[in-house]
Amino acid sequence: MPKSASLGDLEQAVMDVLWTDDTGHGLTVREVSDRLTGRDLAYTTVMTVLSRLEAKGVTTRERDGRAWRYRPASTRESLTAQAMRSPLHDLSSADRQAAILHFLSEASADDLDAVRAAMADVEAKGDRPRRRRGRGAADSTG
Repeated sequence: MPKSASLGDLEQAVMDVLWTDDTGHGLTVREVSDRLTGRDLAYTTVMTVLSRLEAKGVTTRERDGRAWRYRPASTRESLTAQAMRSPLHDLSSADRQAAILHFLSEASADDLDAVRAAMADVEAKGDRPRRRRGRGAADSTG
């Protein structure tokens, strides 16, 4: 699990390159740099970004001769979910529910359909998420 799911613009662009890699063996710094179209970045800049992403737990790396090959540590969807989950984690149950309801009230019809389908899927599999005990009086029922 990433230490921090929050990514800057350049980090996001680098992750987009890694997520679209179909080689199956990861990418070197040079390969990532070459695929960052429309950006005039120094090799060392890309190397620094990849090192920071690895330190955050967002990428993994493996030695390939003198170079490192980088891969995403998780899927785009998993990292996005982690970025959304992190701020909610520290809220009380009532605040977390209010934030989720507010988020859903601003969702598009397509997004709401996707949420309904996912909820139906979870319930059909019997994989109901466990109840969390948050902080605050609203959590006394579990």
